[in-house]
Amino acid sequence: MEGKSHPDVYDADEATSSVTKDSLSYSELSHSTRKLSSVLGEFKENKIMESSPIRKAVESLETELKKAKALVASPRYASSPCKRIEEITENLGRSIGLVLFASHDVSMHGKEKLEALRRELMSVGQFSAASSDIKSDFLDDVVTEEGDDDVVEEIIEVEKEFSCSSVEDVVLYLKCGNDEQLKVALFAFNTLICDDKVSCEWIDTEGVISILFSRLSSTNSVNRLSIIKNLRILVAQDNEIKSKMAEVDFLSALVKSLTRDADEQREAVGLLSTLSDVSAVRRRIGRIQGCIVMLVAISNGEDQTASHDAGKLLAALSSNTQNALHMAEAGYFKPLIKYLTEGSDMSKVLMATAISRMELSDETRVSIGEDGAIPPLVKMFKEGKLEAKLSSLNALQNLSTLKENTKRLIKSGIVPSLLQLLFSVTSVLMTLREPASAILARIAKSDNMLVNHDIALQMFSLLNLSSPIIQIHLLEALNSIVSHPRASKVRRKMKENGSIQLLLPFLTEQNPKIRIGAFNFIYTLSKELSDELMEQLGETHIHTIVNILSSSASENEKAIAAGILCNIPVNDKKATDILKKANLLPILVSIMNSKQATGSTTPLSSQLIENIAGVLIRFTITSNVKLQLYAGENGVIPVLVKILSDGPIIAKCRAATSLAQLSKNCLNLRKSKKSTWLCVPPSLEAFCEAHNGYCFVKSAFCLVKSGAVSPLIRILEGDEREADEAVLEALSTLLQDEIWENGCGFLEKKEGIEAVIKVVESGSVKTREKAVWILERVFRVEDYRVKYGAMAQVVLIDLAQNGEAQLKPTVAKLLAQLELLQAQSDYF
Repeated sequence: MEGKSHPDVYDADEATSSVTKDSLSYSELSHSTRKLSSVLGEFKENKIMESSPIRKAVESLETELKKAKALVASPRYASSPCKRIEEITENLGRSIGLVLFASHDVSMHGKEKLEALRRELMSVGQFSAASSDIKSDFLDDVVTEEGDDDVVEEIIEVEKEFSCSSVEDVVLYLKCGNDEQLKVALFAFNTLICDDKVSCEWIDTEGVISILFSRLSSTNSVNRLSIIKNLRILVAQDNEIKSKMAEVDFLSALVKSLTRDADEQREAVGLLSTLSDVSAVRRRIGRIQGCIVMLVAISNGEDQTASHDAGKLLAALSSNTQNALHMAEAGYFKPLIKYLTEGSDMSKVLMATAISRMELSDETRVSIGEDGAIPPLVKMFKEGKLEAKLSSLNALQNLSTLKENTKRLIKSGIVPSLLQLLFSVTSVLMTLREPASAILARIAKSDNMLVNHDIALQMFSLLNLSSPIIQIHLLEALNSIVSHPRASKVRRKMKENGSIQLLLPFLTEQNPKIRIGAFNFIYTLSKELSDELMEQLGETHIHTIVNILSSSASENEKAIAAGILCNIPVNDKKATDILKKANLLPILVSIMNSKQATGSTTPLSSQLIENIAGVLIRFTITSNVKLQLYAGENGVIPVLVKILSDGPIIAKCRAATSLAQLSKNCLNLRKSKKSTWLCVPPSLEAFCEAHNGYCFVKSAFCLVKSGAVSPLIRILEGDEREADEAVLEALSTLLQDEIWENGCGFLEKKEGIEAVIKVVESGSVKTREKAVWILERVFRVEDYRVKYGAMAQVVLIDLAQNGEAQLKPTVAKLLAQLELLQAQSDYF
């Protein structure tokens, strides 16, 4: 109708401009479709079309190409031509990308042309390069998850479904779709947000954030990874969205993803790290069970990206003291130590108290010490108020069980302050004395405590002024100091100050820890008292020690008691009489028989056996035959022989010494076979071929009849050398002048001569001297010179050339016996 305007009619200039633009795009699109048809023709002629993924990708591209050709052929039928061209070119570009991906591992002509066409179409459709890159990355992630050729087919289906789906459909699939539909919707949603086709308002209105977090808790791992990636893209595009993700339920769902596979874990910790800019997130996330533990584990993991993000998140969370404590419980102590160094007084007390209450492994103690916790704790103790002093001391007590940390404590200069505290009589400070004494006990194990010799005397003076717990710690510290090999000056000062007299009353202390601590202290000092020891102890306390050895349930206490008795000089006749009256010998034999029956071989049992073997030397001295007979009647000899076989090497040495002392009187105590006064001749079993007479173990102490020779030889054949001298001394008693030839024969019969030669080669000076003496007697017999001479000569020649001067005359005689050296040699 004339004079009326039509709504479809528009300004001629605008129309002309639009047509020009459309014509230009149609022209470009037409040109691209012709090129694409040509390249597709080459593809379809190639054998690679037999591959199902490539064939399907090409078929998808052909479908889009047909749509493009239709648009070029009839542009006038298209509504919104510019938008339609953009859609067509976008779909073509995406389909070409799928073909390129499907053939990514195939080398063939034409791929370069396809890539060039894809770029050309992108320029025609005015694609966003950034969006395209993001979508490409998202696609690659999906492919990596699936890891199979079938993924291309799935992506093609996604493309098809998405191309005909509305934004409303995407939301519906996100919310209600099954796992496969959700996968499609997530890909579609990724494309929408990357192409900037959805707004923040739309996301908020549709409740997309809530929907995605809801699905995060219910879908499979592939979809969970896609969800978190989409959420990270949303956050990257709009910072305000972070606050919408701060709900506890949302954060809890993300924390669960920290426990899953590496890719999901990496994305989840990355998103949480980004969200930690929001104060509400920092406030809430630390309260979610398991979150901090997982973050600490991830920060220590091998994935550098995840580790970095976890560390960043932990740093953000550590602004809350409670979170810092949770991190420490999980083994991450840096925030805690920072609070100790820089925090408020209340924060410092809180952190120190936490350290004091934790059950720490040695590895963790090392870590805390290395990270610098000790200096601020020592500063708290020295300068802080009562609560700070107590909490820091308790923390240091927990850390001081480790040697490395005790060195740091000494270096910090804490020892004088601890001693000053122990001497304090201020009632307010009394509660601090127990942890202070415990720390001193730990520090005392270090060599550095020996620098100041007065420290031990100062601690000793506190013993009678302290509570039982402090006494236990002080005795532990004192024992550590005085037992050190380089503490001779300390021990001497202790003896000069009458320390043993002050310690003896503790032997009747009811508290076993105090009693054993004092007992051990006396034992250590007794090693150097020698002739003074009996005078220091007195008869009353000797009986007390014997009673402890007899009745104590503690093997440690028994070993210490035996050790003190072992240190009383054996030539002290008064002590021997007292110990005999105290019935000590039957007690020792009973203990040994009991131990040998159970076969116990703990370090404590070894020490007990060593000390008992040392005490038995007193009852077997050669000069007192009456005492030896007393020992024989009480069953000492079988005990000694058993020690030779089963005891520790020091005990073997001491047992061999006792047997040597006994055996030296055997010749005088044997019954000669020529005796006429015997009413009833002894049995043939009693006859001893070495002593050439009748020997009885209890009354003659014969090594042969007691079965001691073989275990003595085995000691020489072994690798431990500590008992060699005592063993050779015992064997040499079989080679006394009157019986030397019989003794050599018995030694050879027991295959002991080779063992003696071995000792000549590797023993000490005294041991070699005794071994050479034995060989000189052995090689008086021609048969033994022939049998063993060649074995001995190499060792003897080396000894003659390089050995000690005092041995050379005897060695020269041996070489002369072996006819290897003239009798008039300078060696004589």
